Amino acid sequence: MLSLLSRHGPSVHLRAPALARTVAALPRRQAQVADVGKGLDTTTNDIPLLLNSKNAAKSTAPAPIVRPVATAFPQDRDEFWREVPVWQNVSAQDFLSYRWSVTKLFKFLQAVVPEEVPLNEAGTEMQTRDEFIADVMEGVAAATMAIRMTPYILSRVNWKDPRHDPIIRQFLPLKSVLIPDHPKLTLDSLHEEADSPVKGLVHRYDDKALFLPTSVCPTYCMFCTRSYAVGADTDTVTKASLKPTRKRWEEAFTYIENTPALQDIVVSGGDSYYLQPEQLTMIGERLISMPNIKRFRFASKGLAVAPTRVLDESDGWVNALIDISNKAKKAGKAVAWHTHFNHPNEISWISKEASQKLFEEGVMVRNQTVLLRGVNDDVDTMSKLIRDLADNKVFPYYVYQCDMVERVEHLRTPLQTILDLEARIRGSIAGFMMPQFVVDLPGGGGKRLACSYESYDQKTGLSTYRAPAVTGRDKENKLYEYYDPIDTLPKDSAA
Repeated sequence: MLSLLSRHGPSVHLRAPALARTVAALPRRQAQVADVGKGLDTTTNDIPLLLNSKNAAKSTAPAPIVRPVATAFPQDRDEFWREVPVWQNVSAQDFLSYRWSVTKLFKFLQAVVPEEVPLNEAGTEMQTRDEFIADVMEGVAAATMAIRMTPYILSRVNWKDPRHDPIIRQFLPLKSVLIPDHPKLTLDSLHEEADSPVKGLVHRYDDKALFLPTSVCPTYCMFCTRSYAVGADTDTVTKASLKPTRKRWEEAFTYIENTPALQDIVVSGGDSYYLQPEQLTMIGERLISMPNIKRFRFASKGLAVAPTRVLDESDGWVNALIDISNKAKKAGKAVAWHTHFNHPNEISWISKEASQKLFEEGVMVRNQTVLLRGVNDDVDTMSKLIRDLADNKVFPYYVYQCDMVERVEHLRTPLQTILDLEARIRGSIAGFMMPQFVVDLPGGGGKRLACSYESYDQKTGLSTYRAPAVTGRDKENKLYEYYDPIDTLPKDSAA
């Protein structure tokens, strides 16, 4: 179903003739727009570790530790979600519940988008609600990623001007803004599958591996570097799904245990927010028990798109993370949460209090931002994001050049943009809060400082890099290439 939103919204039926063709096409896109609520049903999980909602009441397990909500902030907690018309009567208690029910995207857009919205940024041209929704649905059909957005992130959108909202630009595709791909764009631009000795484990650096226990996220980014695997199949992509099966996980754990050089594991996906607390605990304890593993991180966008889960004491995910962090420290090992904020508008008092709670509990949180055209590619926005994160004890870690994945040409920037941003921002904030501006090299070269290129021709848009520390699979002395978006090249070069 086209499912995203709260049950509190009214049922809005589509009547506009202009949308008839789009509506008729919706059934075949059923799996393309994901339902968060269904994903939270643990009865469908292939890993038999969990207590689902039907048998939780019968559990004899000890009650979870109840930790107080952070209190470092004044009590000016505006109920910003009430500005969304369908959520005017939603209480804070409901909104802060991670398991808040969901309904359909199509009905939601009909309910919240005004009769007319700005077509251009100046607001001198307008388009109707039906035209905007038709543009979205055509974008859904063209996208490589399924559509999933949490109530929290939807409540941070400026629905009076959705076409130009930086959050909509990241998560909701508009067909009219898509532009033709550069011919070098691919679904798996980082060659992760080629660098996977076992399914769902990417081993590129000698001492570090990426473990992908699941291919599901609470919110899907249009620019996902793992669009070859993450989320439901779309009209354009059949996914190489990474289902959370015990057999696959055991194969990954066995490889890690039998590879002494490995010291650092990133647990991602998908998104580790989609792991149930017992799964998070099992993975964490397994990694702690391995003598060769010194560090591991859980990668999750959850703090940015569903911070309510951190504050929701009825959900055990964050307590499991805190407990694993403490167990790791006692074992002399380091654990961190790597999250993913891209714009200051994603930050609210809820995310601030969630960050404060994690800070008080001693959980290290770092942020990885992706540089996106029309979202955060100007100095003021990127500077504010970095400072807001630092002020909330979330350490800015990386700013990534957008990967060369399909259907995101409209979001990619020239290399010169990231070079200019770093040059202008460096020195404006303490060095330990200054992120590294990097390119994750196409072809599996790993992360390199954007400014460390061997050559960069702005006329052709071609930049080249070497990665001496990344070897294997014929990578010795390999020259890696990154290409600027075609539409940003000088006209004579693009021709």
